[in-house]
Amino acid sequence: MLKFFRKVRKDLIADKKVSNYILYAIGEIVLVVIGILIALAIDNANDQSIKREKEQIYLMGLRDEFRTSKIKLKELITFNKQSYEDSKKIVAYMENPDALPNEQELANLLYNAFAFDISFNPNNSLLEEMINSGSLKDISNPRLRILLTNWISNIEDISKQETMLDKERNKIIDMFRTEKNSIKTIYDLTGVSKELGLPVSSESAGNRDILLSKEFENNMLMFILTSIKTETAHYNPLMQSVEEILKTIDGEIKE
Repeated sequence: MLKFFRKVRKDLIADKKVSNYILYAIGEIVLVVIGILIALAIDNANDQSIKREKEQIYLMGLRDEFRTSKIKLKELITFNKQSYEDSKKIVAYMENPDALPNEQELANLLYNAFAFDISFNPNNSLLEEMINSGSLKDISNPRLRILLTNWISNIEDISKQETMLDKERNKIIDMFRTEKNSIKTIYDLTGVSKELGLPVSSESAGNRDILLSKEFENNMLMFILTSIKTETAHYNPLMQSVEEILKTIDGEIKE
């Protein structure tokens, strides 16, 4: 093909057909430009294909992370609810001093309410890696990019709320570290002592008198309020966010 064009060009020059040669030259330039544009288009198509494949890998990884985070959040909401519901039962007993629970029931309520830390630890390893490396831009859906960015800030807000909740919980637990009350009694009656390999006391000190304490009541009320606010103002909206993120990711994955 190149030899043919060279021969045509030589013949035109030899015949001194300048106008025809100019047209030929223009045509040759046009062909070169077209060739370059085709090559660029192919290269761009290949780049776009690679980006789409990379995006799909990210999306599937993010879907797995957020599915796991949803399970964790659901379990955490259940634990938090049990915690403040049992706390409400304790406060209800405080309103009727003539019908206080026995030591066994009180120990069970106290253990269920305060034995477990409330802390959300989502699976964010891939998302954090994408943000730190600048790969979040590889997500083509602008709405999804916003949701993922907001997710990180929401987690930070929840961490602060959980710190407040932890402080309220510790105020109550600290009241059992004094001479007036007994953590050992709670351990013995709930079976924790056996689980830890500790001896069970033959005579346990009672904890029912704490239900007559105004300080204990105040701490309980603050704990209940903080627990409920943690659920309604933080955990529930976060669950909605998880579900929206997963729905948006599912809409972007090509399977």
